[in-house]
This record gives sequence, C-alpha cells and structure tokens, in this order.
Amino acid sequence: QVQLVESGGGLVQPGGSLRLSCAASGFTLDYYTIGWFRQAPGKERRGVSCIDASDGNTYYSDSVKGRFTISRDNAKNTVYLEMNSLRPEDTAVYYCAVGVREIHPVQAMCTMARPVMLPYWGQGTQVTVSS
Repeated sequence: QVQLVESGGGLVQPGGSLRLSCAASGFTLDYYTIGWFRQAPGKERRGVSCIDASDGNTYYSDSVKGRFTISRDNAKNTVYLEMNSLRPEDTAVYYCAVGVREIHPVQAMCTMARPVMLPYWGQGTQVTVSS
C-alpha cells in the first residue's frame, strides 16, 4: 500500500530553520516525482518545491528560491526539504505528494492549478514561524 509520512514540522522563530522529511512506503521513488506543497488556513494548496527522484532535477517556487533545498535519498525512500531563513509567511501545513515523472515533470507538478488532484498525499506537518 502506498503511504507517505511527513515529519519535522514545528514552531520556529523568524530566521530559523527546519528540515522536513517525507518517508515513502509501498513503492520506490526511482520512477516518480515528489513534491512539497503547503496550505495556509483559508488559502489554496500550492507547490513549494519538487524533485525528480530519478535524475535529481528540481523546481522551486519564487517565494522560497534561495532559502529552501529539496533533496532525496533513494536508498531510504525519503525526500527532504531543508528550510532556512524562515519567515512568518511560510507558516502552513506542509504536504508531500507523488507524481508520475513522464506526466508530471517537476515544474508542471509544482505549478499545476489543481494539485489536490494528485493521487497520493501524506497527512501533512505543521510549520509555524512566529516570535
């Protein structure tokens, strides 16, 4: 059974850092794209960063470029999101999701208008940036 489990969220002060993990089970990452999305209360779910687990190609939204880094460890079947220089506007529930790389290359996956249509999602992890 396909499962995605996010972890690593929490409360952090502005300027701080967090490292999120997305652990996958029931399949191997090699032929898929994995994306991090976030959703603040009352707002739509939007892509943050996506990675092709096969070739390592990445995409970042403009709001996080230069501050966040996505990576994967295929041996551990896990994708990470290193978040630095966090801002209050980064506060949201962060989710990971799976796409088929031929259908959802990283830029298309992270910018799709209706990301909730992706078939597999984790439960989300809360990130709160506040002083």
